[in-house]
Amino acid sequence: MLLKEYRICMPLTVDEYKIGQLYMISKHSHEQSDRGEGVEVVQNEPFEDPHHGNGQFTEKRVYLNSKLPSWARAVVPKIFYVTEKAWNYYPYTITEYTCSFLPKFSIHIETKYEDNKGSNDRIFDNEAKDLEREVCFIDIACDEIPERYYKESEDPKHFKSEKTGRGQLREGWRDSHQPIMCSYKLVTVKFEVWGLQTRVEQFVHKVVRDILLIGHRQAFAWVDEWYDMTMDEVREFERATQEATNRKIGVFPPAISISSIPLLPSSVRSAPSSAPSTPLSTDAPEFLSVPKDRPRKKSAPETLTLPDPEKKATLNLPGIHFSDKPCRPKLE
Repeated sequence: MLLKEYRICMPLTVDEYKIGQLYMISKHSHEQSDRGEGVEVVQNEPFEDPHHGNGQFTEKRVYLNSKLPSWARAVVPKIFYVTEKAWNYYPYTITEYTCSFLPKFSIHIETKYEDNKGSNDRIFDNEAKDLEREVCFIDIACDEIPERYYKESEDPKHFKSEKTGRGQLREGWRDSHQPIMCSYKLVTVKFEVWGLQTRVEQFVHKVVRDILLIGHRQAFAWVDEWYDMTMDEVREFERATQEATNRKIGVFPPAISISSIPLLPSSVRSAPSSAPSTPLSTDAPEFLSVPKDRPRKKSAPETLTLPDPEKKATLNLPGIHFSDKPCRPKLE
């Protein structure tokens, strides 16, 4: 298990971002989807939890075979998808990713939003007080992203909102900008397979970090598109965009219903007792893919035989470590 805490500040308020995160997730998922691959929305409906109250439950399938690295594509089937289940009790959300083909693999993301600059070091005391983790600050203005994902119109250093007057952020903007909010994300990655655990868990955290950076940059850069929306309007946008995305990847289910009445009581279905989340699009970045015309090595195994998983080692150390610099993986 590899646990990290990410903190991403935004020049918004928590109340404003309630609309922005829904808009960003839908639009980003649609942009990153193509025929046969992308994000299929399976379910989207109101949900009530006895502890967290009213929220929204979504289930999605993320098809991403071509975006896996070559070593991973060698051991997974061509029809490969990850299941995402999310419980949105904003300003608290839970997101879980699992894969039936890899039963010992999971990602658990718990998110909390607060109106501050990422200064709350005890925000996850109830969830991970005694667990060792690295705290990584992500700067939407100054952290680099892969060149192929760069758009000047989505660069907070250049973009300035016409409706809010915010933007053109400079280094150190988090120290003085008002308003400011922070998205705190506690991300747990598990791949309990001896011999592959460390490599896979580190790789997944690199992907998560890049998705968080790109998604939050877009949420702010698109602020003029969603700033005046009501909750009803953004839910309608979400419904229409999800249906269009399903058609785009070649899935034609009945029209998606996003109603205001829960279909099942909380006593029938309940969210996980511990939490995760993310206003991030679940599609892995394109830079993880290899050229489509690259021939597959004949030596690549069709299946993978693994040692006895009972011999795996576990890690459970107390404490939190803060990195001196923002958590930035080496760019390829």
